[in-house]
This record gives sequence, C-alpha cells and structure tokens, in this order.
Amino acid sequence: MSPRRNSSRRKSSRGRRASGGPPDEDALMLRITGGQRRETGPDGEWVTRRIPGASATKVYRCPGCAQEIPLGMPHVVAWRPYGDGGDRRHWHSSCWDRRASRSPRSPY
Repeated sequence: MSPRRNSSRRKSSRGRRASGGPPDEDALMLRITGGQRRETGPDGEWVTRRIPGASATKVYRCPGCAQEIPLGMPHVVAWRPYGDGGDRRHWHSSCWDRRASRSPRSPY
C-alpha cells in the first residue's frame, strides 16, 4: 500500500481567474492591505475592514443603532483615511450598509 497523498494533484487556481491568467487585481489588493477597502459615500471617504465572526472577540456598540455587537458576530470596522484612528468604529454590517438612509441613534 502506498502512502496517502496530502496535497492535491491538480494545480491550484486559488487567487487566479478562471482563465488561468494572472491573479485578480482586487483580490491581490485585499490580500496586501489585510482586507481593507476604501469606500466613498454621502458621508465622506472611509477605510473599512470586514471582521469575520471567528475574529470578533470583544463586545462593541454600533453607532448606527446603539445596540451591542456581541462576541462572534461578523461586523464592519470603519475609520477616516486621514487621521489618527481615533474615529475607528465597529458597525453591524447591515447598519453600515444603510448608514446613508438614517442618522446615528442616541445611546439613551
């Protein structure tokens, strides 16, 4: 009996286009920047990062709805691109996507 093969015999197409060409430019940029994106909306320019549930190890309060973001919930971190990072906020993904259509809520 021959030993078990741990790696696939097929060439991996991970990070490449279906045509087998060079890596997708957007995917490559996300990998380089650690998943950060620049977004522009009616409220200005933001840098965002999507946090998966497995990486959400603290409880935060969403500025969009003033509710807690519990442990293990995927969410978005957003901050202004030109600043000291003091404006970094954790948002529910749905609150971030709808931020242009509603104003921040008071925590009281």
